[in-house]
Amino acid sequence: MGVFTFVCRSSGTEWSAKQLAGDLEASAASTFDLQRRLVHAVLGVDSSGGVQSSFSLVSPSSAVFQVIIGGGGGGAFIGGGAPSGGAVAAGGGGAAAPEAPPAEEKKEEKEESDEDMGFSLFD
Repeated sequence: MGVFTFVCRSSGTEWSAKQLAGDLEASAASTFDLQRRLVHAVLGVDSSGGVQSSFSLVSPSSAVFQVIIGGGGGGAFIGGGAPSGGAVAAGGGGAAAPEAPPAEEKKEEKEESDEDMGFSLFD
């Protein structure tokens, strides 16, 4: 997994970016084009997995852009994913997915009306 962080600055009508700890650089007329160019530059260095990116403005004329290569494919490690133990079969095979446990019954909550609160919005 590779993480590439860029400091971006605007000077007039052009945005430029320089890698925080490295030698990758790019410039473009818009932040969108700058992000695309930086992702392509990073993929030229490391193309070992999926690509995630994040662009955050710090001020109207500066920003931070981060490109993450690899790392598990979009949140597969965060809560409630596929069950472990090979239950998800790659390539078909005819194995049925395990049946989901029945959902807990939710108690119906009585909706409060304006009269219950002692006042009305239209009085």
